[in-house]
Amino acid sequence: MIETFSKGLPADVHALAEALMAEVCLRDLKVAVAESCTGGLAAAVLTDVEGHSHGFDRGFVTYTDEAKHALLDVAWDVLRTVGAVSPEAAKAMAAGALAESDADLALSITGFAGPGGPGDQPGLVYFGTAVRGREPEYAVRRFADTDRTSVRIESLRVGFQLLLETADRFVAS
Repeated sequence: MIETFSKGLPADVHALAEALMAEVCLRDLKVAVAESCTGGLAAAVLTDVEGHSHGFDRGFVTYTDEAKHALLDVAWDVLRTVGAVSPEAAKAMAAGALAESDADLALSITGFAGPGGPGDQPGLVYFGTAVRGREPEYAVRRFADTDRTSVRIESLRVGFQLLLETADRFVAS
């Protein structure tokens, strides 16, 4: 069953996306996203912001390790040693999104939205942010293991806030 937007996008997430894209456009910047556990939802929401979607450059949905390596140049060493759900992978995904786009800043989201394999921690999500000319950063959140939709929506909420803060720092320095 497909459930992600059966109840609609929460108003605060939509408002955060609007604020982010308005800020990006005001500063004449472009954004890229690299997504795994959100499966393209961040790109879909950001490109749905009327009047400001021109601030979005592109999105990468890289659900598998092979896709992360092929599209974002995440090193096999990172994927095989620490895994795709790690600070290193989140930073490499964000850096790769910048390298493979015309964006000025990028967000990556990688984690476990729901039950996976042995040892996976449902609700564990890493976020990477990258700005041209700077080292990528990461943040981690552990969301309640309620359901895939809740984790994905919370991931949008956190990711958009992190990207908004990154856009603010982009101009401040």
